[in-house]
Amino acid sequence: MLIDADAMLGRYPRRDVGEGTVTETLARMDRFGIAEAVVSHTLSWLHDPHTGNLRLLDLIEGEPRLRPCWVLLPDTCGETGTPAEFVSAAKAAGVGAVRAYPADHGYDLAGRDAASMLHALAEAELPLLFDAPQVGWPAIESIARTHPELSVVVGGLGYRTLRQAAGVLSRTANVHLGLANLSSHCGLEWLVERYGPHRVVFGTGAPVRDPAESVTRLLWSELDDQAVAAIGAGNLRSLLREEARVA
Repeated sequence: MLIDADAMLGRYPRRDVGEGTVTETLARMDRFGIAEAVVSHTLSWLHDPHTGNLRLLDLIEGEPRLRPCWVLLPDTCGETGTPAEFVSAAKAAGVGAVRAYPADHGYDLAGRDAASMLHALAEAELPLLFDAPQVGWPAIESIARTHPELSVVVGGLGYRTLRQAAGVLSRTANVHLGLANLSSHCGLEWLVERYGPHRVVFGTGAPVRDPAESVTRLLWSELDDQAVAAIGAGNLRSLLREEARVA
C-alpha cells in the first residue's frame, strides 16, 4: 500500500503538468498504485495560504482518498489567525499535516516569528512538511531540537545532500526524510541501513515531479518487504496518528 505524503492540487504556472484537478489526481494515483494522498493546493503556495487552504477543502470534500494539508504562515501579520485559531480550524477541517514555504513566503521558520506556530502544531500533533531548499539543514536541526515533540518531514533533498541530512538525523529523533527527489544512488538503502525505515516517508512531489520516480525508487529498491511497507504507508500513518487499514 502506498500513501503519498507530498502531492498537490491546482495549476502550476511554470510548466504544463495538467490542470491539477481532483479527477486528474485520482487517475494519476490509480495509474501508479497509490491508495491515498495528503494534498495541498498551489494557491496556498504561489498566491495566498488562507485562500488556498479554504479552496483545498472545497475541492476534496467527500473524497476519502485525499487528506488536506494546509500551508502555514507566522502570525505576525494575522493572515491565518493566531496559532491557536489556525490549529483549531485545521483540526476541525480534518487537516492531516501542515506544509511551510518559508523561503518563498519570506520568513524564518526557525526564528521567533514562527515559534508559536510550531509550538501549536506540536501540541496538536500535526506533522510539519517542507522541502530542504526552503529551510536549510542548520535551521532544520534548530527547529527539531527546539520542538522535540514536532514531527518534521523534509522532502526535496536532491543530489549530494546526504552528509548534511545524516548529521541532523543522528542528532535528532523527530526528523524524517521524504522520498520525493531523493536522488542519491542507493541513498534510500543507505538511509534505512543506518537509521532504520521509520525515518523515511513515501512522497512523490506530484504533479511537479513524476510519481514514477518515487514509486520506482521504493518498489525496486533492495529493501525487504517490511521496510517497503513501513515507508510506503505505515510511517505516514503513524505521523498522522491513524490506525493502519487493510489495503
